[in-house]
Amino acid sequence: MNDLVAVDVYFDFACPFVHSAAAWLRQVQQQSGDGQVEITWKFFPLEQINAPPDAEAPIWDLPSDRRSRGRDSLHAAAAARRQGGDAFNRFHEAVLTLKHEEGQDHGKRSTLDEAAQRAGLDLGRFAVDLDDRDLLQEIRNDYVAGREGYGVFGTPTLVFPNGQSAYLQILPPPPPDEAVPLWNDVVRAVQDRPYLLEIKRSKRPR
Repeated sequence: MNDLVAVDVYFDFACPFVHSAAAWLRQVQQQSGDGQVEITWKFFPLEQINAPPDAEAPIWDLPSDRRSRGRDSLHAAAAARRQGGDAFNRFHEAVLTLKHEEGQDHGKRSTLDEAAQRAGLDLGRFAVDLDDRDLLQEIRNDYVAGREGYGVFGTPTLVFPNGQSAYLQILPPPPPDEAVPLWNDVVRAVQDRPYLLEIKRSKRPR
């Protein structure tokens, strides 16, 4: 597959499938080279999709002193993105590593500061942007676009430019030599075969 393939990926740092998919997609990009795979990470807080109907407010409208792992970690990612796409990608990887490999609370300020340091961010600017509540609208906008535009319900969900989308569970990441073949299979199945509605593995009795 030699043509550029672009995809939006809806994510939440809490999700182990996002951690696994991110590792897989990094391999795909590294092995494909020359910008052949373009990934845009989109915010999709699982706290919001799982909130009860009588929740007092969406998480992006909660008071700043009301702790929310989803809001706070995605707010930090939006702050990292202000320092450029590469900075965002390094921060994104650092938070996932701290959460899923080192067992850290991804919503704590100390964890987010550690991720920013590992990512080589301008820490002063990062701190200032974490106080900017306007960034929370980016979380809202991605969430609403995902829900209303594509019916996103979980993470990671891949959305291709033609509007075809799929929620994937990959655990663990595929071996490096399988990364690109799996990617090609996913693109063909999801983007190019809209009549393929669902594949779900049965679980063998224990």
